[in-house]
Amino acid sequence: MPFDHNDHYHRLLLRQVRQNRGAALDVGCGTGRFARRLAHLGMEVDAIDPSEEAIAEARALSGRIAGDGSPRFQHANVTEVELPKDHYDFISCLASIHHMPFDTVAALRDALAPGGVLVILGCYPEKTRLDWAWSLAAVPVNAVARLAVALKDRLRPAAASIGRERVKAPVSQPTVPLPQIRREAAVLLPGCSIRRLLFWRYLLVFRNSD
Repeated sequence: MPFDHNDHYHRLLLRQVRQNRGAALDVGCGTGRFARRLAHLGMEVDAIDPSEEAIAEARALSGRIAGDGSPRFQHANVTEVELPKDHYDFISCLASIHHMPFDTVAALRDALAPGGVLVILGCYPEKTRLDWAWSLAAVPVNAVARLAVALKDRLRPAAASIGRERVKAPVSQPTVPLPQIRREAAVLLPGCSIRRLLFWRYLLVFRNSD
């Protein structure tokens, strides 16, 4: 049933965008849904992903949307790209940081313009009693959300499905527990905030005060 946990948090992430907006980077953009939402706000968006198939689909989907200021999609691995220093006003990383070493956030930090914001929607494995408690709480809510979305899709006209993603981004299981993420983030992203979210995610927000 088509309920996407990452898409569910898009509005929460978009609330972190600064009023002056400017340039954005979406890391691990997949088929580009969040990157397109950033572009719709008027931001100049660079979007990268290591999946060639996902980037091809992102370009195809964006090409069907007129007047949206399409993001610039690039097939690349962020760990192998030299990012411009002090450039981006907003950097997003949705369910992709666990596909790479966590210290990659240092390069993202350095690519932020003064006052820029780095937002990570991350995944973590269940290791502690608190992790499992949150997981158990999420199960019934997740089931209801899946059923609601499935029902909405069944009632939606067939034409509404045109332009929807046909390619799914590669999936990798997270291995770094949340306490370790907090410790490493405290060193690499001093002053950042991390809070646990319901659907097996956490939200990290770092604001560049330089």
